[in-house]
Parts: sequence; structure tokens; C-alpha cells
Amino acid sequence: MSWPSTDSAGQALQDLFDRRVEPVERLLGDAEAVARACHDMARRFHAGGKLIVFGNGGPSTDAQHVAVEFVHPVIVGKRALPALSLTSDVATVTGIARGAGIDEVFAHQVRCLGEPDDIALGISADGDCENVLRGLVEAGRRGLLSIGLAGGEGGAMAATGLDHVLVAHSDDPRVVKEVHVTIYHVLWELVHVFLEQPGVWEAA
Repeated sequence: MSWPSTDSAGQALQDLFDRRVEPVERLLGDAEAVARACHDMARRFHAGGKLIVFGNGGPSTDAQHVAVEFVHPVIVGKRALPALSLTSDVATVTGIARGAGIDEVFAHQVRCLGEPDDIALGISADGDCENVLRGLVEAGRRGLLSIGLAGGEGGAMAATGLDHVLVAHSDDPRVVKEVHVTIYHVLWELVHVFLEQPGVWEAA
């Protein structure tokens, strides 16, 4: 077996890192939008709301990751906040999919579980997942704060009229996932910053 030369391996590694630079830089450029989303989330948590998270495929495990971080913070001393993932209950997901269709698996649960003070966070690698979009639209109808995490240029999610859409600007699903992980970790951290400084998050 022959291995690539040091030069070619180094160039391949550089290309891998370069692919991630622009999406992260664009996320930095969207810092105000991220902060506004966190500010609104803090308001909902303060009012007694909970976070409802959902996504398809890889983002379904991201939804579970987000929920557990809010419910059981890995940082000692941070406040636990109510959150649940709509992808965790396979019996519910498959039952709804069989009876009402896969496109309704999140909207149906939002109708049953969502309250006006809650937050709906939908995650889609391209912004075009129909069941994620339906879940977020239903959340908006019911008065929940609606937040979408999308890839590419936001897809249909960017044109759906959500309260907040945060985009990982890449067409590479691996890079999108990495940026989404960064975004929801920042959401978690800034929500706590606002909750710990009420004079800040109560401001308009």
C-alpha cells in the first residue's frame, strides 16, 4: 500500500480546514441575529416556557443533544432548563408517521405538547425538510417562539416567516452539522448569560 506524499496530504488537510472557514466567519457576522434569538429564548424560559427540539436523520440526534444539554447542563452550577426532543420517542414518531404521514410527525406533537410560552427549535441540514417546516409553522400558529437552524442559504426555512433563522452557510452536510453544533452550544451559553443578568435580557 502506498501513502500520499507529505505535500499532498498537507494540501488535503488544508482544503478540509479551508472548507470550514467561510461558514464560521459568516456565523460571526450573524452574531447579532444569534444574540437576538438567545434573548428571546431567555424571555420564554423566564416566563415558564420549555424548549421543544426536532429534526430528521442526523439532526434528530442533534435535537436530543440540545435537549439534554438544557435539562442536564454539563457545566456545574448552571441552571437546568426544561427541554424535550420530539425525536426521542420512537413509538410516537412511527405511530404518527403511519397514521398521518411522515410530514406530520413534528407538527402533530407540537399541537399536543406546545404552549404559547414555549420555544420550538427545528434543525434541517438544507432548510427544506417538510416535517421540520410544518412543525415550526404549527409552532408559530400556536404562539411559540420559532427558531430554525438551516444549512446552505437557508432553503425554504428562510422564507417561512419564522421568528429566527440561523444558517450554516455551506452545502457540505458535514460542515453544516459542525456549525450547527457550534450554534446550539452558543444558544445554550448566551441564554444562561441573559437569565443570569435580568437587567440585560429584560431590555427591549
